[in-house]
Amino acid sequence: LAECNVAILGCRGAGKSALTVKFLTKRFISEYDPNLEDTYSSEELVDQQPVLLKVMDTADQDGPGNCERYLHWASAFLVVYSINDRKSFEGCQRYLEVLALHARGCQRRCPVLLLGNKLDMEQYRQVPAAEGMSLASRFGCLFYEVSACQDFAGVQHVFHEAVREVRRQAERSLPVRPLFITEERSCLPVATPVTLPTHHGLASCTFNTLSTVNYKEIPSVAQAKLVTVKSSRAQSKRKAPTLTLLKGFKIF
Repeated sequence: LAECNVAILGCRGAGKSALTVKFLTKRFISEYDPNLEDTYSSEELVDQQPVLLKVMDTADQDGPGNCERYLHWASAFLVVYSINDRKSFEGCQRYLEVLALHARGCQRRCPVLLLGNKLDMEQYRQVPAAEGMSLASRFGCLFYEVSACQDFAGVQHVFHEAVREVRRQAERSLPVRPLFITEERSCLPVATPVTLPTHHGLASCTFNTLSTVNYKEIPSVAQAKLVTVKSSRAQSKRKAPTLTLLKGFKIF
């Protein structure tokens, strides 16, 4: 069974644990221990393909700290902030910078999704959606806004999209196989010379069968017909001589 490790990052109070529990149990919890960090597993079916999805609910307090524990473990990252808390949004920028620096240092790029949580608190919004989209575009990651309190389908879509991004990244990392093309060349026909025999005083000629000469214009001896041509002058009283020629040839 294929595995996908997703680490959920963000400042304290952004709703990381609420998102994790919502995805795993479809329930919403309002109280939890902010110092508790744990990893959970769930067998999921994403695009008709089974996957063992492991979720690390991190417990950073005020920003990135001791990042090595998830930087080398995770296949994808969910960076979470609360739309009604600008401080949590500013903390997300530090997480994104750490992830970008790690990707450059190890030459390993993992998908990152920026997630604005607590969409149900729209009336208290402090971070416009446009700012979230701009930050995501700056770091080249996907952007979503969800509500861990009300929207299970939206939360599930984000986790499944993380799995899809991991699969796409794995496909792009596959080595390219060289493509060999065998070209079949047909043999060119060999020109066969045709020699016309000497007959009736005609010199023998050799023609190439690939020539563009239309052979129908040259009558064969078997098709030649005898034609009687009379040459006479208007004022001559002598009997006109008779010439016998092959039809199809000119008189010079």
